[in-house]
Amino acid sequence: MIISASRRTDIPNYYSDWFFERLKERKVCVRNPFQPRDVSLISLSRDVVDGFVFWTKNPRPMLKRLGELEGYPYYFQFTLNGYGPELEPGLPDKEKVLVPVFQELSESVGRERVIWRYDPILVSPEYTVLRHQELFGRLAENLAAYTQKVVISFLDPYANIQRQMTRSAVQVPEAEQMEQLARRISKIAAEYGLSVETCAEAGDYEAYGIRHGKCIDASLLARIFGEHLSTGKDTGQRRFCGCDVSIDIGAYHTCRNGCVYCYAGHKNQGEQEGKEDFKKSLLLEDVIRPDDVIRDRSITSDRETQMSLDQFLII
Repeated sequence: MIISASRRTDIPNYYSDWFFERLKERKVCVRNPFQPRDVSLISLSRDVVDGFVFWTKNPRPMLKRLGELEGYPYYFQFTLNGYGPELEPGLPDKEKVLVPVFQELSESVGRERVIWRYDPILVSPEYTVLRHQELFGRLAENLAAYTQKVVISFLDPYANIQRQMTRSAVQVPEAEQMEQLARRISKIAAEYGLSVETCAEAGDYEAYGIRHGKCIDASLLARIFGEHLSTGKDTGQRRFCGCDVSIDIGAYHTCRNGCVYCYAGHKNQGEQEGKEDFKKSLLLEDVIRPDDVIRDRSITSDRETQMSLDQFLII
């Protein structure tokens, strides 16, 4: 099974110590966001974990501990766009801090294992199509030598972010703007030798060389680490999501990046921060409660142990 860490929060940025404690203990618990009393106990043994996919906007706290992942396949989805603190108040300066962090991570693990995300793309009086073209081009110039692929998506108007969108004068791009952005991003990416994929987008931008992608990608793990995985499409995700099956070990309302467009909910700075019970808990920023029902979620590896006919013939 592939472990997603995490679509719901920024584990590398805020909870890397917690994550490595869970890895050391080879187990983690996840609360069902729709049935809060239901808690799944998940093994993190290498016997059943086929790889980790880390989602982050700042993996700097994890860089010095990457050696502890030895033996586990993994790669990073690193979101880095040109928005300022008015939209992403919890992040440090992009050019001074995050671009160098991206470069350092890539130098440590290899450019194929650091996927650049320029998303979600929104428009506002400040962030016009032309402004995105400028910002994307500047980032592409700095990141092209450190990644092979960029993933884009357009803002989805989730109900729980409508107030923030209105307050920040943020809008979902119109269809024509999406076409313009896809065309211009594709052209810039090609100049720097980057492939472009979309994340869970209904729009078809194949005419610009942009394919539908999958962010949880068993074939990428197989290509990097040489272990074929017989996974399938994750039917629990959004309609146009192409991701392979995974288990997410994050929790909503725990991220402190504070991005105004985020659907996963924010955590206020300092709220319960540093609580010792949370650091030791199998649950992220939470503890097991007396009325919780803990179920051992039986997972197995999707690694194929038998050689295919093609592999046999090659040998």
